[in-house]
Amino acid sequence: MDFLLWIIAVVLVISGVFALLRRQVLWGIVLIIVGLLVGPGGVSVFN
Repeated sequence: MDFLLWIIAVVLVISGVFALLRRQVLWGIVLIIVGLLVGPGGVSVFN
């Protein structure tokens, strides 16, 4: 389960970075924050 959360977190953060590059600042910041919250290194929402 931790590996799956890590994969989801990485995808969210990468999507957030690409959103920032496309000048969608708010959406990019939201994706990066959610990715950091979901990841096993952060405060996991599922625990």
